[in-house]
Amino acid sequence: MSVMDAGAALLRRLDPEQAHVLALRGLALAPLPAASADAPILRTRLAGLDLPNPVGLAAGLDKNGEALRGLSRLGFGFVECGSVTPRPQPGNPKPRLFRLAEDRAIINRMGFNNAGLEAFARRLAARPAAAVVGANLGANKETEDKAADYVAGLERLDGLADYFTINISSPNTPGLRALQGRAQLDDLLGRIDAARPRATARQPVLLKIAPDLAGAEIAMIVEAALAHRIDALIVSNTTLERPATLRSVHAAEAGGLSGAPIRPFAEKALVAAAEAAQGRLPLVAVGGIDSGAEAYRRIRLGATAVQVYSALIYEGPGLVQRIKRDLADRLRADGFSTVSEAVGAGR
Repeated sequence: MSVMDAGAALLRRLDPEQAHVLALRGLALAPLPAASADAPILRTRLAGLDLPNPVGLAAGLDKNGEALRGLSRLGFGFVECGSVTPRPQPGNPKPRLFRLAEDRAIINRMGFNNAGLEAFARRLAARPAAAVVGANLGANKETEDKAADYVAGLERLDGLADYFTINISSPNTPGLRALQGRAQLDDLLGRIDAARPRATARQPVLLKIAPDLAGAEIAMIVEAALAHRIDALIVSNTTLERPATLRSVHAAEAGGLSGAPIRPFAEKALVAAAEAAQGRLPLVAVGGIDSGAEAYRRIRLGATAVQVYSALIYEGPGLVQRIKRDLADRLRADGFSTVSEAVGAGR
């Protein structure tokens, strides 16, 4: 077990939110060595971004961009921070983060707790130059015109992030998931498109959707995304579902479920998105990815890249390197010379 993984094991003995804060502080301050160079077979391209590998960090771990230097040294191909809202907000009352250890899962109802756009922008301006960093944008709880909050985030962070993610799928902000309906989605994405930089080298904009949508709803979102020049979909966020297999005493807590139990919901949503997109829109798979085998499975189902988060809590940060090694081995064993060749090969 590496020193970092041993540290993660110790943090699991603490209150979940306290452990989260300490982990971020450690990543921000510890003089971590740079990760070893990735195998060339792992290089990939996502929505115009050149990535050293297709394994990214999902939003939620570093909401304020506080630990980007440390996170960039763990071996991720890209790091997504946020969600950030225009104005600071404290989020929901505590406790709001729960470990379901028996289920290798997490339930959170954080509620977009963050320090706001100005603090976020200052940290992004000082981020490591070599890292591919995305900004996950959210809306303030009390904002009536939520589309305006996303436009504000896009405009304030223009030039500071390598890409943006429009998060309309968190279950912890009232009214947010309603933006996934066609009329509201067209309004939101139309305003996002109008606000984007008109330069040739514009930053990609991704859209993050929920795993609880029906296939027809996902197909509609794909068409809306294409109509409004969205560059990729992230499939998917946490789920409101509670599988009967959950064993933890925290299983009935309100909030979004992530980790191993979300896998079938996330895979189903990914398959629906891949069938609807037919190669016209890149997909990023999230939800229950905890091994090279699972990362490879999502790529073969149609994902160009994957993101992890909850599995890091149980497996430690060394998981990133293990996923990459196994993924490279699996690609070679099946005769692929690039990640892109494997995308959708298992559908």
